[in-house]
Amino acid sequence: MITRTFTTTIFHKDGMCWIPLGFDPKSVFGTIRAPVKVTLNGYTFRSTIAAMGGPPFIPFRKSNREAAGLKGGERLAVRFELDTEKRVVKPPADFVKALKAAPPAWERWQELSYTFKREHVEALAGAKKPETRARRLANSVEAIRQRPERKRKSQQ
Repeated sequence: MITRTFTTTIFHKDGMCWIPLGFDPKSVFGTIRAPVKVTLNGYTFRSTIAAMGGPPFIPFRKSNREAAGLKGGERLAVRFELDTEKRVVKPPADFVKALKAAPPAWERWQELSYTFKREHVEALAGAKKPETRARRLANSVEAIRQRPERKRKSQQ
């Protein structure tokens, strides 16, 4: 199990929060955008190291900050562990039915990354009213249906 623990400050600016890495992820995990399990303040979540032209970091979503009892600005120990478990998102039955009823939405769903799948499912789960859920479900299906087919390496 490949891990790295260090002390850092959680950054919070303009509504965004992130955890800067105090090491080179490529030399530790073999790639910059490595999937990792992040543990801080007794809370663990799964993420992927981001690198957008600057130093690598972990995006720190509001839901994870709240679960960890953090706001941003704290200085604490953070543990990173290479995440080798398969990442699977199980869509709710009504979403699957709607995707399959709107070709080629189901095929496009299969091509989505773990993160995009998770975001669609979390948006549905976070709806408090049935009409909100129905609207989000319809919007997700249409957005997925309209996505262009992803080229596979054999097609390139």
